[in-house]
Amino acid sequence: MDWLERAARLKQWTRGGVRAPHKPLLLLYALGRYQRDAEGELRYSAVEGELQRLLDEYGPPHRTTPAYPFHHLVSDGVWEVRSDRGPGSPGTGLRDLRESGATGRLAPDLRDALRREPELLPRMARSLLDLHFPPSCHGELCEVVGLDLDPVEFVALSPARRQRDRRMRDLVLAAYAYRCAFCGYDGRLDTVPVGLEAAHVRWWALDGPDEVENGLCLCSLHHKLFDKGVLGLDDDLRVLVSQRFAGRGAAARDQVEALAGRPVLGPVPGALPVAAEYRAWHAVQVFRGAARATAPA
Repeated sequence: MDWLERAARLKQWTRGGVRAPHKPLLLLYALGRYQRDAEGELRYSAVEGELQRLLDEYGPPHRTTPAYPFHHLVSDGVWEVRSDRGPGSPGTGLRDLRESGATGRLAPDLRDALRREPELLPRMARSLLDLHFPPSCHGELCEVVGLDLDPVEFVALSPARRQRDRRMRDLVLAAYAYRCAFCGYDGRLDTVPVGLEAAHVRWWALDGPDEVENGLCLCSLHHKLFDKGVLGLDDDLRVLVSQRFAGRGAAARDQVEALAGRPVLGPVPGALPVAAEYRAWHAVQVFRGAARATAPA
C-alpha cells in the first residue's frame, strides 16, 4: 500500500474552490502525537480545543469545526474512530463526539507501516506540508503539532510532484528592485540581499505558478503576515490590513497598521504586476476578515 499516495489524495470538501485543509491538519496533528506516543488515542473532547486553534490559524478564513475531519478522515483509510458505542464514528455533531467518548488514532495498518519504515513519517509530513501550506508556515506548523523532523531528512525525503522553478526568487526580487513591496526594506549583507523573500500570492502548494505576476518581493516579516492573512492586496494593488489584527506597541502600528492603503512598491518598468486572478485568490482564500480603514497620512 502506498501511504504517501493515500495521504496526498485525501478527499476534501470543495465548494467554489475554497481551500479546505481540515483533514491534512488533523493528519499532521495525529502524526505528531504518534511520534510522542505510538499507542496513544486522541479523545475528541480533550483535543477539540487544540484542533480548533489549528483550523483557526491555518484553515480557511471562515470558521469551521474540527468535528468534520475527525469523523470524515476515516473514509481515507488512514484514521480510525471508536466511541463508547463501539467501533466507528458516532457522527459529525459536536455533541455526538463529545458525549460518546469518541477517540481517534492512525489506522492500524498505517501504524504498522510507520513502525516498519521510520522514514515514512517525515515523508508523509513533508508531503502534507508541501501540498497544502506555504513554506513560510512549515516550521511553525511542525512546532504547533509537535512534529520533530530532522532538518536534512525533512527536505530530502519530500516526494517530487511539481518541480519548482529555481529562478523564481531571483526574478521576483529583481522585478521589485530588491526591496520589500510593502515597507521598502532593502537590506544587504555586503552585496547579498538579506531578509528578502519571493512570496507566492497564490500559494505554490495550491497550484500557484512560479511567475513574476504571481509573486511579491517581501521582507521576512511581511511575507509571514501575508501568508497568514494579516495583509492582502486590493484591486488597485494597495495594501490591505485585516481588522482582526491587533498590536499594542509602536512596532505593530508602524510595521503593520500603518501599511493600510499604501500602494505596492514596484514592480520596475517592464515587469508584470500581480495578476488580478492571483490577487483575487488570496483575497478569498487567505486574507482574514474585512480590511481596516486606510491609515491617516
